[in-house]
Amino acid sequence: MTGEITLSGRVLPVGGVKEKVLAARRAGIREVILPRQNEKNVNEDLTEDLRRELTIHFVQTVDEVLLLALQAPKSTGDRKGGGRRVQPGVQ
Repeated sequence: MTGEITLSGRVLPVGGVKEKVLAARRAGIREVILPRQNEKNVNEDLTEDLRRELTIHFVQTVDEVLLLALQAPKSTGDRKGGGRRVQPGVQ
């Protein structure tokens, strides 16, 4: 995760979008959250194929970031244990 937010919760643009997205893809990450102000960089710097294989969320506020980052993972149906997430040390 990289970037800055203002005290009022606005998400500020980041540099090096192409490099960050390519590194995320190499790490197996298929969903990224970027500032709305970086949408132009994504359209100009990333190939159509790369944009198609990723889910890119453009946000303006930290509230949007938190809603996306903290949502429950999508169920794939192949997890054992009935899909229940267990946190270490929590029963």
